[in-house]
Amino acid sequence: MATLYVSLHPDDFRSLLALIAAEFCPSSRPRTVTEDPPASVNARSRPTLVLGAGEGNTVLSGASAVAWYLSSQGKATGVDAKQQSLVWQWLSFADNEITPVSCAVVFPLMGVIGMDKKIQHTSRAELMRILKVLNQALEPRTFLVGESITLADVAVATAVLLPFKYVSMLCHTVLTNVTRWFTTCINQPQFVKVLGKITLCEKMVPVPPKTNINGPPKTEAQLKKEAKKREKMEKFQQKKEMEAKKKTQYISQPFLFLHLLSDVVSPLPDSYSPQYVEAAWYPWWEKQGFFKPEYGRKSISEQNPHGIFMMCIPPPNVTGSLHLGHALTNAIQDCLTRWHRMRGETTLWNPGCDHAGIATQVVVEKKLMKERGMSRHDLGRENFIQEVWKWKNEKGDRIYHQLKRLGSSLDWDRACFTMDPKLSYAVQEAFIRMHDEGVIYRSKRLVNWSCTLNSAISDIEVDKKELTGRTLLPVPGYKEKVEFGVLVSFAYKVDGSDEEVIVATTRIETMLGDTAVAVHPDDPRYQHLKGKMVLHPFCDRKMPVVFDNFVDMNFGTGAVKITPAHDHNDYEVGERHNLTFINILDENGLLINVPPPFLVYRSKDIVEPLLKPQWYVDCTDMGKQAADAVREGRLKIIPDHHLKTWFNWMDNIKDWCISRQLWWGHRIPSYFITVNDPSVKPGEDMDGHYWVSGRSEEEAREKAAKRFNVSVDKISLRQDEDVLDTWFSSGIFPFSIFGWPNEDLNVFYPGTLLETGHDILFFWVARMVMMGLKLTGKLPFKEVYLHAVVRDAHGRKMSKSLGNVIDPLDVITGISLEGLHAQLMDSNLDPLEVEKAKQGQKSDYPNGIPECGTDALRFALCAYTSQGRDINLDVNRILGYRYFCNKLWNAVKFAMKSLGDNFVPSEKLCGEESVSDRWILSRLSAAVGLCDAGFKAYDFPGITTTIYNFWLYELCDSVYLGPGQIPQTLYTCLEVGLRLLSPLMPFVTEELYQRLPRRQPQSDPTSICVTPYPDSAEFCWHSEEVDRDMEFVLSVIKTIRSLRADYNLTKTRADCYLQCIDSATVSVVQKYSLQIQTLSYSQAIIPLTANQPVPEGCAVAIASDRCTVNLMLKGLIDVEKEVAKLMAKKGDLEKQTDKLREKMMKSDYKEKVPVKVQEQDAEKLRQSQTELEKVKEAMDNFRKMM
Repeated sequence: MATLYVSLHPDDFRSLLALIAAEFCPSSRPRTVTEDPPASVNARSRPTLVLGAGEGNTVLSGASAVAWYLSSQGKATGVDAKQQSLVWQWLSFADNEITPVSCAVVFPLMGVIGMDKKIQHTSRAELMRILKVLNQALEPRTFLVGESITLADVAVATAVLLPFKYVSMLCHTVLTNVTRWFTTCINQPQFVKVLGKITLCEKMVPVPPKTNINGPPKTEAQLKKEAKKREKMEKFQQKKEMEAKKKTQYISQPFLFLHLLSDVVSPLPDSYSPQYVEAAWYPWWEKQGFFKPEYGRKSISEQNPHGIFMMCIPPPNVTGSLHLGHALTNAIQDCLTRWHRMRGETTLWNPGCDHAGIATQVVVEKKLMKERGMSRHDLGRENFIQEVWKWKNEKGDRIYHQLKRLGSSLDWDRACFTMDPKLSYAVQEAFIRMHDEGVIYRSKRLVNWSCTLNSAISDIEVDKKELTGRTLLPVPGYKEKVEFGVLVSFAYKVDGSDEEVIVATTRIETMLGDTAVAVHPDDPRYQHLKGKMVLHPFCDRKMPVVFDNFVDMNFGTGAVKITPAHDHNDYEVGERHNLTFINILDENGLLINVPPPFLVYRSKDIVEPLLKPQWYVDCTDMGKQAADAVREGRLKIIPDHHLKTWFNWMDNIKDWCISRQLWWGHRIPSYFITVNDPSVKPGEDMDGHYWVSGRSEEEAREKAAKRFNVSVDKISLRQDEDVLDTWFSSGIFPFSIFGWPNEDLNVFYPGTLLETGHDILFFWVARMVMMGLKLTGKLPFKEVYLHAVVRDAHGRKMSKSLGNVIDPLDVITGISLEGLHAQLMDSNLDPLEVEKAKQGQKSDYPNGIPECGTDALRFALCAYTSQGRDINLDVNRILGYRYFCNKLWNAVKFAMKSLGDNFVPSEKLCGEESVSDRWILSRLSAAVGLCDAGFKAYDFPGITTTIYNFWLYELCDSVYLGPGQIPQTLYTCLEVGLRLLSPLMPFVTEELYQRLPRRQPQSDPTSICVTPYPDSAEFCWHSEEVDRDMEFVLSVIKTIRSLRADYNLTKTRADCYLQCIDSATVSVVQKYSLQIQTLSYSQAIIPLTANQPVPEGCAVAIASDRCTVNLMLKGLIDVEKEVAKLMAKKGDLEKQTDKLREKMMKSDYKEKVPVKVQEQDAEKLRQSQTELEKVKEAMDNFRKMM
């Protein structure tokens, strides 16, 4: 492995250049050492890269050489020789031009002395000159070389890093392109990994001056004099900063340096770049307080006539990172939140994170074993919990970073963690209240026991796999797959006779715990065995033959072995017939309570039914209340096809086991009581009478003394070692986040909506409803919207081992195939699974994932959200919406150019709009109505389709190209269209909206995200008559354009005769003739009635049942030349079709050729035949003109 020697100083830009370059090659990243290279390396400075080990290794010294090597390994030095030359040119520019000047500007501020005063005096002016050159170079582009970040950007960005960090003048200088490019760079994952979050224009704290090694030591008087100079300089700098601040006070609150007013009024770059647009709007939104419910009002408790919208996030696991399923959840939730906020409602979307008991404990245990070779038992409970908190504090905010990148408008000041003191107190209080009431109780029952985790698992957390026969399954801890599903038959002898009863099982080892054989009461074969016993062959045990209706007498022999302590159905049979319960497995999966020959090791992680004393929640009454709330319409579940599942589960709900044998989590506040008094008999663990809960041990002791009527000093307590099921704390999340039971819930509880995936309907939703009703007497929310589950493009469940789990940030920023592979190497997959996952990635993403941006990802996810159960997400479709963003960008840019620099929007339209203006306003009003209805009905595909069609097919295709449109109409379409889109695409709409002039600059909101959402009552210009006429006009225009393309009329304008079915249609043509003429590039539009003859020499096409298009070609084209060209094309097409047919007619074609290739061949043949028909039709039309 290579070793990279770098400086530890946070401002050593040369070392930072090397470290960032190293991030481009994650699979071969060198080991980093923050010490001087050893003498044997013969390198005098850092950074230094040592390749190989031992003697004869290669040593690279200097930032440029090291960075070039590392970047080339990560393919970040350009895609071809031309780009590589440009990258090298920028690398030299950074090293020779920028670095010396940057140092001259910044070093004096850092206390470095001995620099040439002349250089110091001119350095700032020189730096500005260089940056202006850079600003000009960046004007037409996002990055310095190519379409993605390269070493050129890394080198130049690190060279200007110190000035941007410490020189305040750069923060108030019009360097639009440089500042935007620089912020884009420092938000790249490679920069963030090395630099963290950078605060720009920091106040420089002077450091003590270094000793001038070239001159004599300075006297105390000289040092004092220099200190005074520095103090004076600092005051001067502060004065300058205050002056600059005053200049920007016309903005409500100062933008980030990136978004000063001078930036957003400068020209839009030529093309859309997601990173360019999404770099810094989020921090500004957050800083302005737009995401807080207090924004725009004095107090959240004051009455808002628009109402309140409150929703809490489904708290993601602290261990995790977001995948596309999370991205879907957050895209939908943020769209809804932004929509409600724009409607003027007091809006709160509350963030939070779940402590994820099992997952977190497993992660930290693995980390402990890997790094220190220790188990949690080696550390002890308290020390282990400290380790978990340490891990949480270091790693736990990654998911919050991802949520911010997705544009989630959460109120981060209200972020909660389920192990926070406030929430932990609520969990404790909930348990104690429910325990005191008897809703929580202690019982010894069968639980799903994980031998690996040594803990009980909830019924609904167990994946049940039905096996149809012998199946080999992979089991962690075993090299070879383990055999399951083999049915083994054996016989039990009937006591006192030679008769046998044959039974069968797939779990032959459990026969050691059998205590009965069951048959159906109506089975005639076994009526004579009533009251009989059978003998166990290995134990001195007689077992009764019991008659029970649960037995299927048509399956097998109709006789079933009963193991009450290790099977859920058998447990119920055992309860009904008062059978003996014999436990034959311990917590580690070892056989116990069996004869010596059978003490063998069992699988460690197959879930085993095991008898254990645990805490349970009685769900019978709570489940009925939850079901009734939906039946009575107090709680609405959307879509309603989930109702059947809801009622089936709630009406047949089982009690909930809430004990987990873990250390990380909320320790159960319950104590086992030992009474040190001979008059009180000792209790048993499963006896609930001997358990008491309390907020403290003192409270519990007092409760126990009162219960047993003894003095407090006679009570000894032992707190339960177990913790609560994670879903218990999640179940009270909607009110624990607001400080229940100590704080007032009136403002934000109950919430408005719970939005989540249907896969956690019972894990979380049902429990929140039950516990909300139980503990607060109120439903936690009024509506539940359940979205579909995300699968890959092939319909497969997202799985790390398939390589189809995608980090949304990889879709946003793009990632190479190598980068995807590198992520697998950092996972916990075994080598075989890694290889399988790599093949899956290579198949689905042969060229990696292209950069799509946050807006495109959000829009695509919402467009996919059908109210079904599954979404098959094709990442390539997301790229299509990035192109939509580009179309949007170009449309606004073109429109702004059309409006002109001096355009001032009026407060309302004049009422004298042209017919095309009235049509586009009608379509805009229709879009407003459809979006409003879509948000209310959670119809996200309807919303995305409406907005997409308005921008792409109505606004861009019609009004832009139309003559004489009123600028006010165009402005209205742009401004309202952006507002419609804002909840779905917040970044690009903010960027474009900031470029538009305001109708009321003094009072209009500063951001689109707090500007009113378009409302149907305001936009009431919808006209069915105008829509109908314009739909007809557009069909005519498209038909003319199609004819022009068929006859290759690129520049020549032709007369167009429109033969109409009636006089009404003629009137419409006359009314819109100017639009038709201009948009179809026609010389003239001549309407004809059905009886009027059409001149000879026209090409004909039908536009609709009301109109036929006749395009005059006579005299415009060389007919013979065109026919000759078509003849040649016809010959080529006939050869292609014959060749394809010959290939497809071969006898072994269907057997040997892959199905995908067969489909491609069929499509090619269809296209060739269609094209051939068009060529023949065109030839016939030309011949008519001869």
